Amino acid sequence: MSRRRAGIVGVAESELGKTPHLTVFSQQAQASAAALAEAGLGFGDVEGLFVAGAGSWSPPLALAEYLGLQPKYLDGTNIGGSSFEAHLGHATAAIEAGLIDVALITYGSTQRTDRSRNLPRAASLLEQYERPFGLPTPVGAYALAANRYMYEYGVTSEQLAEVAVSARAWAGLNPKAYYRDPITVEDVLASDLICEPLHKLDCCLVTDGGGAVVVAAQDRWPDVATRPVVVLGHGETTTHQGIAQMPDLTVTGAAKSGPAALRMAGVTHADFDVVEIYDSFTITVLLTLESLGFCKPGEAGDFARAVRTRPGGEFPMNTNGGGLSYTHPGMYGIFLLIEATRQLRGDFTGERQVKDAELALVHGTGGVLSSTSTVVLGRG
Repeated sequence: MSRRRAGIVGVAESELGKTPHLTVFSQQAQASAAALAEAGLGFGDVEGLFVAGAGSWSPPLALAEYLGLQPKYLDGTNIGGSSFEAHLGHATAAIEAGLIDVALITYGSTQRTDRSRNLPRAASLLEQYERPFGLPTPVGAYALAANRYMYEYGVTSEQLAEVAVSARAWAGLNPKAYYRDPITVEDVLASDLICEPLHKLDCCLVTDGGGAVVVAAQDRWPDVATRPVVVLGHGETTTHQGIAQMPDLTVTGAAKSGPAALRMAGVTHADFDVVEIYDSFTITVLLTLESLGFCKPGEAGDFARAVRTRPGGEFPMNTNGGGLSYTHPGMYGIFLLIEATRQLRGDFTGERQVKDAELALVHGTGGVLSSTSTVVLGRG
């Protein structure tokens, strides 16, 4: 018996950058209204609401009330930046089970604006054992992983920098990207050292912004105004919370969530036309590529060289500029879904569009390499 299929039918961002005139809720309302309008649907069609936010800034009940929704399916799963890929998997499961027909996944953050306001930040349980000893959060955790990885496999800072160079090349084609000027490996290495071995340009942006994704059951596709992007497979896992408890600093949960998603979709690594991978830091991308199985341990530095992954390369990756150059409002995973959807629909022109893209892998990472969620999307 075939599954009741689910597909992404609408996507949108809110205003990005620094938005002191917007709240977390108004960002989500802005993005949600745009995504629903793109799909030819309205708030009255939404039966399931999926939302995650930093701390208590976007509690699901409050957002539902703000948007005027009374959903019969509500999911506030928060596993950091990978939450939204997990939400897509959860929404797909609910649609396949016949519980809902239309789901709205949304996120908003005023991270950059709040930083300028110097708001107090409560220490988490794990931070009491790390921050007093000088480990900055979260960059320190990623620096620990980078140091171990470089020691284990001889990977260089130059190879890490290639990830940032490639992202910036894609950002140059994206008018919404925060940074668009080209950079070189030398520029990355010359930027300030934030936490050894990670330089400023190895680190993601700090921005405000929000996004929304509308998912609909196949039964509703005749009603929508876009070409649906089909959810073919999904997987998720969590391996730890604090970096000191990570089982292996060079292997992420992608080693579990990736194969699960590929098995469900019935595809192989060679089938993908475009890959969108969470890039909180350059090291995140290298560890993820290996854990997903695109290359062997220690080989990602060569595999992800800029000439291969930038526009016109044989492995199009992070085609909007990623969290390194496009935007990164705290939890970036929803923007991976938005970009993959647009690529599979063929929304762009010129070099910005991956030619004949039919299959995409989207992978989110949350916390300090703590949680991972992988989805496989196909052109409907």
